Amino acid sequence: MKQHRNIPDDYKLKSVTVSQNAGGKYFASVLFEYEEEITMKKPESFIGLDFSMHELYVDGNGNCPQFPRYYRLSEKKLKREQRKLSKMVKGSRNREKQHVRVAKLHEKIANQRKDFLHKQSKQIANAYDFVCIENLICSICGY
Repeated sequence: MKQHRNIPDDYKLKSVTVSQNAGGKYFASVLFEYEEEITMKKPESFIGLDFSMHELYVDGNGNCPQFPRYYRLSEKKLKREQRKLSKMVKGSRNREKQHVRVAKLHEKIANQRKDFLHKQSKQIANAYDFVCIENLICSICGY
């Protein structure tokens, strides 16, 4: 178990959910209930984020971070592993092992994306007190 922070004594355990992903890893999600006072802070630095078709976003300063394109970089390896999987006999032990290999590749790509997005959001949160995000509404469906 990796416990990345200590649990205070006044926290109440509400539930624990154990799950397994396609790669075979198990995860436990622990939910606690606690009371915390939220302090109000007067915002001093602002930034606006706009939607962009080609980049992640465009901020008010004109910066637009590029996606690292992790899927495109791993596409060749993924294609080879999926081709191996498709040629194996259904129900065989080797097919199950190959399925896990493909799932692990997909998991790696997803983790790379999550890591990139977490780093971007943390950078924005640390640099600015107030973030405004553009709200796009579809004229056809209203969402």
